[in-house]
Amino acid sequence: MALCAGLGLWLVASAVAPTTVSAQISLVSVAQEIEIGKAADAQVRKDMPELRDAEVAAYVQGIGRRLVAKASGPRYPYAFAVVNNREVNAFALPGGPIWMMRGVFQTATNESQVAGVLAHEVAHVAQRHAASKLTQATLANWGLDLLGAVLGNTAGAGAAQMAAGLLTSGVFLKFSRDDEREADRVGLEMMRRAGWDPRGMVELFALLQREQQRNPGSVEAFFSSHPSPADRMAELQGRIGRTPTGRRDTPQFQRIKARVMRMR
Repeated sequence: MALCAGLGLWLVASAVAPTTVSAQISLVSVAQEIEIGKAADAQVRKDMPELRDAEVAAYVQGIGRRLVAKASGPRYPYAFAVVNNREVNAFALPGGPIWMMRGVFQTATNESQVAGVLAHEVAHVAQRHAASKLTQATLANWGLDLLGAVLGNTAGAGAAQMAAGLLTSGVFLKFSRDDEREADRVGLEMMRRAGWDPRGMVELFALLQREQQRNPGSVEAFFSSHPSPADRMAELQGRIGRTPTGRRDTPQFQRIKARVMRMR
């Protein structure tokens, strides 16, 4: 559930020219990725309305922290926030910032489904999918020499320059199908280790399909930036097994959902 389209902003990746750089190769270090992510996150906060509700924010951050504790990969400074938007989507920025639309609460029916959304996004960060896309986009637009020059300064100026060059109106970073499948697989195991019922991730895909028939506009961004849920559901179901265990729901989720539903 990577970055969504149509909310104004983003990292040029899906629109760049083909490059010979492998999707699994990154010339961006973890420190550089974090700096670029900070600059991108600052731009998101300017361009998107954050849901400024302390109780909702604390709840999402709590789920995020439990998932991050089970994440592999570099120790990124993960951060979690909610966009005050009724669409059903979420996205991950380079180096740790993760945003979820409030529409996820309005569509989800239990806590494990929300955990599945956030686990998928944490997996994108942990697997460094954004770093490889940043490398591809930068090389396709400017070449290796400029990439090296920009990344030569990791104290902030170089990262800000790169983020400014990669941020543009109306285009979101679109991960490859392989990246999406890997984030599904890694996220599923992450939420299982963190104590949630992994069926929540599959259930949310089913809800998205139903929502597409009922209210297409609410999931338009998701379907424009992600592979079809049907194939992903089948693959995930095979990984879950016949007798999944773990937390499915909590009174806290139902309270937060009701709180969000009352918001205008």
